[in-house]
Amino acid sequence: MLSRRKRTFRGERNYSRRVTLRRSREGIMGDRVQEILSWYGSDNAGTKTNIARLLRSGKLAGTGKLVILPVDQGFEHGPARSFAPNPSGYNPHYHFQLAIDAGCNAYAAPLGFLEAGVNEFAGQIPLILKLNNHDVLHDEKDPLPSVTGSVRDALRLGCSAVGYTIYPGSSHCNDMYEQLQAIAEEAKDSGLAVVVWSYPRGSVLSKEGETAMDVVAYAAQIAAQLGAHIIKVKLPTAHLEQAAAKKVYESAQIPIKTLAERVKHVVQSSFDGRRIVIFSGGAKSEDKNVFEEARAIRDGGGFGSIIGRNSFQRPKAEATKFLHTIMGIYSGEIQ
Repeated sequence: MLSRRKRTFRGERNYSRRVTLRRSREGIMGDRVQEILSWYGSDNAGTKTNIARLLRSGKLAGTGKLVILPVDQGFEHGPARSFAPNPSGYNPHYHFQLAIDAGCNAYAAPLGFLEAGVNEFAGQIPLILKLNNHDVLHDEKDPLPSVTGSVRDALRLGCSAVGYTIYPGSSHCNDMYEQLQAIAEEAKDSGLAVVVWSYPRGSVLSKEGETAMDVVAYAAQIAAQLGAHIIKVKLPTAHLEQAAAKKVYESAQIPIKTLAERVKHVVQSSFDGRRIVIFSGGAKSEDKNVFEEARAIRDGGGFGSIIGRNSFQRPKAEATKFLHTIMGIYSGEIQ
C-alpha cells in the first residue's frame, strides 16, 4: 500500500501532466485560430476579434472548425415546410436554445427571429444576421433576394457577423454582387465579419449544374473575390457543367471522383484554403448520410457545416445528440 506522501506526490504528478496536456492542446488550438486570422491581413481589429469569437465558441472552440445553426428556412421555404416536422421550431427561442445547448459556434437567422430572442439570450452565443432573403411565393428562375436587414441592425443586436446570399448564374447576379460589395465594406468598417451564402442558380444553369463541381468551385471563388471571410456553398457532385471548364478538368486531371476530393478542390478554389469554407447541410436526410458527408468535409480540408433542417426538424435532445456527433467527427473524436 502506498504511503500518504507517495499517493500525494503521484496525484500531484498526474495533475501536473493533465495541466500540461491541456495547455498543449490549448496552445495548438490557439495557434490554429491565429493562423486563420493571419489570412485576413487587411481587416481591422474589430473584424478579426469577431472572426476569432466565431472560431473560439462552442464545442469546437479553437479547432478551426465551425458548426453553425442557420434558421432562415421559415422565410426561404415557408413555416409549415420548415417547422411542422417539429412544432417547437415555430418558436424563435427554440433555435437559440438548441444552438447554445448543442455548443454551436454561432446561430444565423433573419432579422425577425433574432429580434424575437436576442434579449433573452444576449451574449450566450455569437449571432449572424442574415441580411437578404428570398421567398418561394415568387420563385423565379433567376432569383433576386430582397435586402431585409442592415449592418446597423446587426450592430444593434450585438452580432458578430452579417450573412448575405448571392446566386451566381442568375441574370440578376451583378445587382447582388454590387449590393454585397457595399454591405461588406460597411460591415468591415464596423468591425463585423462577412459570411456569404454562394448558391449557383439561374436560367443559364441546369438543375444538375447548380451543384456541379466546376460551378460550385466558381461560386466559392466569386464569394472570396467579393470579400467574404466565411463562404457557404453546397456540396458538389462530380458533374461538370461548363464545356470549357470540363476540358481543363480532364486535361489537368483534377481529382474529383470522391466527395473528399471535391471538397478539397472547392477549398483550393477559395484562395488555396486561405478563406474559411463551410458546407450546407441541405434538406432533411438520413443521419448516416449526413455523417458520411461530414467525414468527407473533414477529410477534404473543409472547415465545417452550416446545418439547419437536419438538426432543428427533430426534438431538441435528439438534435443536440445529432449535432454533437457532427462536431465529434470534425474534432477527430469520432472517425
